[in-house]
Amino acid sequence: MQVTSSKELDIRESIVEVDGLSVVRSGNLIISDIDLKIRRGEFVGIVGPNGSGKTTLLLSILGILKANSGKIRIYGCEPMCKSNDGRISWVSQAASNLPSNLRLTVRELVKLGTISSRNMFSFRSKDVMVNRAIEMVGLQDVENTDIGRLSGGQRQRAVIARALASRADFIILDEPLVGIDREARSSLLKLLDDLCHDSGKTILMVSHDLAAIRQTAHRMIYLEGSIKFDGETSKFPKLTEIAELRGIKPVHDESHEHQH
Repeated sequence: MQVTSSKELDIRESIVEVDGLSVVRSGNLIISDIDLKIRRGEFVGIVGPNGSGKTTLLLSILGILKANSGKIRIYGCEPMCKSNDGRISWVSQAASNLPSNLRLTVRELVKLGTISSRNMFSFRSKDVMVNRAIEMVGLQDVENTDIGRLSGGQRQRAVIARALASRADFIILDEPLVGIDREARSSLLKLLDDLCHDSGKTILMVSHDLAAIRQTAHRMIYLEGSIKFDGETSKFPKLTEIAELRGIKPVHDESHEHQH
């Protein structure tokens, strides 16, 4: 897998800039003092335990949640600004959990991605964009099949194709690997990596699958209320070091271990 050097990334455009971000939800401080930059072409993986603030951070970057303090800039402006319409695509945890009786083909689902506030009332054909997106995720053979008849991995590819059809440059995914088998997971991760290298996409992905993220992402962030690690994937801490980051100490001393 080709990995972009940190020097190359330093000269690239910063797509996301987060400075001193803190977010309170239901009276509880979920994330605090977050400083983060994501550059064009990066594949960034965010990991951390349940309740660590991963989804809160994504929703804040998208502008769905409001910051208690701090600033967020995406392509130089605030989240949800009109100039970013169509540049950012969000694939939520529930995106591929579509009803099994849904009468909607892959092609029809992907075509929904071509609709934005700018072209909502335009009836020009979007077939070129749809064809390209379906081809990029490798679903040509099932493009006229109902979504409900697809495997979990195929459904996940379909919702990513919908994001690609929007021509989004920045794709944000929340737990896209949940509910898909190992082979489909590997194929999906290869697709995401290819989108960065071959199509210049920038990807920010949250996942509980630490092993998968370490095999794929160019850069990893460990989040637990605040950022505990942010760096190259090859330098990501070992499990014992992660435990130390979390303040977890061994319950067995060395003499006890030797007895066993």
